Amino acid sequence: MVPAHLPISQTDPAVLRFAPSPNGALHLGHALSVFENAAMAERLGGRLLLRIEDIDPTRCRPEFEAALLDDLAWLGIAFETPARRQSEHLATYRQALDRLDAMGLVFASFESRGELKALAAARAAETGRDWPTDPDGAPLYAGRGAGLSPAERAGQVASGRPFALRLRMTEALRRLGRPLAWTEVDAAGADPRLVAADPSRWGDVVLGRKETPTSYHLSVVVDDALQGVSHVVRGQDLFEATAVHRLLQELLGLPQPLYRHHRLVLGADGRKLSKSEAATGLASLREAGATADDIRRLVGFGR
Repeated sequence: MVPAHLPISQTDPAVLRFAPSPNGALHLGHALSVFENAAMAERLGGRLLLRIEDIDPTRCRPEFEAALLDDLAWLGIAFETPARRQSEHLATYRQALDRLDAMGLVFASFESRGELKALAAARAAETGRDWPTDPDGAPLYAGRGAGLSPAERAGQVASGRPFALRLRMTEALRRLGRPLAWTEVDAAGADPRLVAADPSRWGDVVLGRKETPTSYHLSVVVDDALQGVSHVVRGQDLFEATAVHRLLQELLGLPQPLYRHHRLVLGADGRKLSKSEAATGLASLREAGATADDIRRLVGFGR
């Protein structure tokens, strides 16, 4: 059951979490993130949790999970047990999604990715302006799902067509009726500053799909609330996504953690590391003779 409100008192012990997806090998970027989380937990005298974000059944595999657990043990990072596996809590995410649906904030879209790309191009041609994209560079939703009647939606679902469940962003912001922000802190968990949040830049974000009743955005805010996470420490690549998370927290009556978005470890091409880059994989580095202290030096993280 998702609570209507779960207050987090900053006088309670801090709770942090490292939340990898078992869809490939951990790399140096993951190492930096886990070091950041462990260091802040130690500094604040708090707890460190491990969450396995395995909601994607097509990409997440048991062998990847076993490998990441080996990597974390090798790095010398100790977590509270047991780890939370998102795949074991789909009913909880469904409850949160159903609450948003009952508020009139969810619609089903039945277009494929290719169809949505073509629709965005057609809209751009009609207006003579580039179709807007989200912070990750994907075109905002340009389909007609939001206009389907309940009967049309039910008929499409009954036909067996794949679909995505999306947030009615404009209506969600209208219902909220006030500006959003989050609190960003430094590596010591101090020096708080407010960051304005603009979830509208993401358009009608996906909250779930036919085969999975949740998305990253939805499951992460539900889990952080249920686990009492007080400090979310993650990479700069998720900075903009925090706007969506703050909106969902407000709509669902969930608490607001403090946030820290740390620097990324970049590859030789200046881009964020990928799990497909074997040279930066922790297992490959370990097999080549690296130690956990070597990994700390490689990511520029001092003890």
